[in-house]
Amino acid sequence: MDCRKLGVAKLVLALSIAALPSFASAEDMMKGMDMGGGAADAGYMKAMQTMQEGMQAAKPTGDADRDFVLMMLPHHQAAVDMAKVELDHGKDRQLRKMARDIVKAQEKEIGEMRAWLAKHPG
Repeated sequence: MDCRKLGVAKLVLALSIAALPSFASAEDMMKGMDMGGGAADAGYMKAMQTMQEGMQAAKPTGDADRDFVLMMLPHHQAAVDMAKVELDHGKDRQLRKMARDIVKAQEKEIGEMRAWLAKHPG
């Protein structure tokens, strides 16, 4: 597999794992996979681990709306963090555009969720 296809495969894998429930740590999910040990791989792993920690730290309140926002904030932040890794290390023009679009959209939604929380203190 050429390096670019391998890079795309890793990005798709990282984004797919970010969408999984937090039943296992990102490290557990990635065990046994050869991530190559590069800076991008470390960035993806850091983003996933931070997301897992954030989602696990969000204690259920019994308010479905509030719990949704509290769980989605670290999930969206992980998408931003992984997209920024792609922008720092990726070469594929299409994926770099996608990463820029993800940063823009997710940062907007993060702002909207924080504003909602500010209007609805728990």
